[in-house]
Amino acid sequence: MMPPDLVSNLQEALLNRKGVQPQHQEQESNDNAETSEPVEVEIDPLKPIILVINSDGVDSPGLTNIVEALVREGLYNVHVCVPQSDKSVSGHSVTLRETVEASSANISGATAFEISGTPVDCVSLALSGALFSWSKPTMVISGINRGSSCGHHMFYSGVVAGAREALLCGVPSLSISLNWRKDESQETDFKDAATVCLPLINAAIRDIEKGAFPKSCFLNIEIPTSPLSNKGFKLTKQSMWRSTPNWLAVSTNRYPAGHFLANQQGGLGIQFAQLGRDASAAGAARRLTTQKKNLEIVESIGAAGKSDSKKVKKYFRLEFLEKQQEDTDSDDLDYRALESGYVTVTPLSISPHIETDIQMAASDWVSTMLPGEQ
Repeated sequence: MMPPDLVSNLQEALLNRKGVQPQHQEQESNDNAETSEPVEVEIDPLKPIILVINSDGVDSPGLTNIVEALVREGLYNVHVCVPQSDKSVSGHSVTLRETVEASSANISGATAFEISGTPVDCVSLALSGALFSWSKPTMVISGINRGSSCGHHMFYSGVVAGAREALLCGVPSLSISLNWRKDESQETDFKDAATVCLPLINAAIRDIEKGAFPKSCFLNIEIPTSPLSNKGFKLTKQSMWRSTPNWLAVSTNRYPAGHFLANQQGGLGIQFAQLGRDASAAGAARRLTTQKKNLEIVESIGAAGKSDSKKVKKYFRLEFLEKQQEDTDSDDLDYRALESGYVTVTPLSISPHIETDIQMAASDWVSTMLPGEQ
């Protein structure tokens, strides 16, 4: 006869190999799940709180590099709230009539969460006081986005929408994008982009605390393709520039490799992403799993309806064609200045009636903060 303790240990090992948890361990695990809370980085009451959000998830190199730069400064309490999956073209969409899940994420030096919502949800939830121990940070930074958000792209952009939502909630904000080019840009450009915009962030926070930062607008910052070769900062206006949307008819294999379409946001915003944007294989694998779940939900909803042999079904995929130039030679428009190598600073308001006022306020602030810049 084997000792009782050895028998018990062997049984436990066999159960674990089969994926079955011993009852007492399962109970202990459940107890821990009910009582444990994510570990937060201790808040220094003497340091400003910065909330960083983005539109393409926790593995985005843009997020990684801007958070690392802020943490390295040692001047701020950095908190992060980002979507669980890519919501880069979600616009100002929100999640209604669905439960939003928030999961703690491991980002060195910051307290971070991923949520099953949009960039606007990230800001709204974070500022509600329900997720973090505070409800109003000093500033919200949205980005760094992969790709320009100039011109009409601001209406589609999830990263711009996040900054806009912060302004709606009365919190100063910046949205930041890198003018990424597929065959020219490298992941290290995000580190350079963070380096370029960090002085502006530091100056903005100092002036927010002094009450000198413009209150009627947020700033959209566009970093040129070669960040360290930029020609300086330039105050610009939103242009009419846009890419041309192109709807392609596709076969019944309606989810080509690297793309997905989801309908979980109730049509409030376009949900489109490319898996190639993921910063790592691990991130891509997790996003693919999430996307497959989304597709299963969409397909199961369709399958639940009554079959109708006479119903015509067609499938389409949205793509954006090459950039469409605008019919103006003005050099103070965001897209033209960005293409010329400037870091563009575009003040954006939630009111269409005060454009001149916000341009003047932003111009005064940029002139004070960056003497000699345009």
